Amino acid sequence: MSRAAGLASRGGASRHYQVFFPLLAALIACAWVALWAWARSPYGRYLEHGDWTASGPAALLCRAIPAGDVVVPLVLYAAAWILMTAAMMLPTTLPLINAFDRLTAQRPDHGRLVALLLLGYMTAWGAFGLLAHALHSAVLSLLAGVPALAWHGWLIGVGIIALAGAFQFSRFKYQCLEKCRTPLSFIMARWRGQAEAGHAFALGVQHGLFCVGCCWALMLLMFGLGAGSLGWMLLLAAAMAVEKNVRWGRFLRRPLGVALLSWAVVLVATHV
Repeated sequence: MSRAAGLASRGGASRHYQVFFPLLAALIACAWVALWAWARSPYGRYLEHGDWTASGPAALLCRAIPAGDVVVPLVLYAAAWILMTAAMMLPTTLPLINAFDRLTAQRPDHGRLVALLLLGYMTAWGAFGLLAHALHSAVLSLLAGVPALAWHGWLIGVGIIALAGAFQFSRFKYQCLEKCRTPLSFIMARWRGQAEAGHAFALGVQHGLFCVGCCWALMLLMFGLGAGSLGWMLLLAAAMAVEKNVRWGRFLRRPLGVALLSWAVVLVATHV
């Protein structure tokens, strides 16, 4: 490597650690602070995915705008989900952002490309969030229409916990996890540097889909445990970050699966 190239490389690394990571850390911290403030505000119930249109400001908006009973809950849910995803999942994808940031550091549109990568990643998780919200709404409608199921609603939570535990042992989980654990290989296999904006966004979407494939069952636990519980969010975020970023993280998936399945068994035993 020439002296000029070495200086450029060291300069890029210095910029990377002095600017990029502090900005990303600030973004993640702001997401957690916003969730904390929201959970403790008079609007904290909107994090729980319950009946948002029954009372309060949301009910007024629902009556004031066309199709408000659909639009308002969807907007509130989307805002909550984006905050949750930013707080919980962005820390797990730091190696991808790090690798892509270094790869595109010399490009004049570097900042825009990184932003598009993040936007693509969040888009994949946003799509999953919409599907999860639709499923959650369908379950609530079913419980409201069948009182016998409502009396045994705890079975749904147990089922989600058992599903998350069983998924930890699946081959699909392992394959997606390995894609998440090798971000540089993932980028080099897909990044061509042509039509940069579209490719950066597509790269974020693709990695986001693998991340969803790896973590969807653990994220569904938020619906069973309470989406407004910051303690559970922190615990699940830490578990997913270790799985994806720490050298021995791949070995966590089986013990975590055993713990979740055992928890489900204990819950069934205490309710029977």
